[in-house]
Formats: sequence, C-alpha cells, structure tokens
Amino acid sequence: MATQALPHLSVQQYLEIERAAEFRSEYIDGQMYAMASGSRNHALIAMEIGASLNRQLRGKPCAAAGSDLRLYSKQEKTLTYPDTVVFCEPAQFLDGDRDTLTDATVIVEVLSKSTQNYDRGDKFRTYRTLPSFVEYLLLAQNEIRAEHHVRQPDGTWVFRESKAPDTQIYLAAIGCTLTLGELYERVEFPTAQN
Repeated sequence: MATQALPHLSVQQYLEIERAAEFRSEYIDGQMYAMASGSRNHALIAMEIGASLNRQLRGKPCAAAGSDLRLYSKQEKTLTYPDTVVFCEPAQFLDGDRDTLTDATVIVEVLSKSTQNYDRGDKFRTYRTLPSFVEYLLLAQNEIRAEHHVRQPDGTWVFRESKAPDTQIYLAAIGCTLTLGELYERVEFPTAQN
C-alpha cells in the first residue's frame, strides 16, 4: 500500500502552526516532527544547567534560556529546541516575535535513548552552521557523563569526556564553570536488575 507524502512546509508555515500549537514540534527541511516529552532526570539536569549558567552570567552580555526558545539554522533549514542555549548580545532573532534565535554561543543537550544519536550526529552538524556556536555540551541522564565539544580557532573540534562528579567543565566562550556532580545532585539513576 502506498503512503501519501506529507506536505512540504515553509519556515513561515511551520512557525504559524507551531506558535498556535499545544505541543511542540521541530522542523527539519520542510517537515514537522513531534517532540517526545522528557523524563524526570532530563528535566532536573536541564533546569540545573540553566540555573547555574544564569547565576554566573549575571551582569554579563550573555544569557541562558531553556527549551522554550527555538533555534533556527538557515543553512540546514532546521528549527530545534535545545535543552539549554546560551546567546550573547546583540541576540539574533528570526523575526519580531523574538522566540526563534538564529545564532548561539553554547548549546547543552541532555541525552535520551531516543535522541542521543541525533543529538550527537545530525543535530550537532546543524548547530555547527551557526556563526557564533563554539561549545556543545551533551549530558547523559542515566549516569554521570559529559561530552564537551569545543571549536578551535582553525574550525576543528576538540572532544573531552568526563565522568567524575568533581569534574569542573569550563565553558571558556562564556566564562562559566559547571561542576558535574552538582548537575546530577537530584538525579535518580537506574539500579541494576539481577
């Protein structure tokens, strides 16, 4: 049985639908994809990151926002909702509604089983098209683990993985430090089944 192709939407059509929608969807090259809801651990980690970054960014020209702010890559024709995005002034928005950024400095994603490959692959490739994007932090939610990617002056990326709770991750682009154990302070890890 043949399946009917979904209609191709323009960015403007997507935004009209998305701004009126009850549930969020991401936009990838003309198609909308419904977003799954997050877990308790996901929500706790994302909230702790945003709170810690905003405390450290007080009085500075950058701010951290949660997953209610969309991020647009014109080159990749993609609109996503990062778990945490740090943007610096002057902030670049798609239009006067100021709910869709077109650039970011630091992006943090909390990994889940269903999205971890996308977050590490195509989504990271999309983010790399943003002019000011220089640091990408991925955090596991089922164990203490951070994957920190930093853009170098020559355009290459350096990767560091950390698992120790006392590890301090320095986000040089915004002058902030995150202590890994503090991000996971309230997280409940799965217990091994016999």
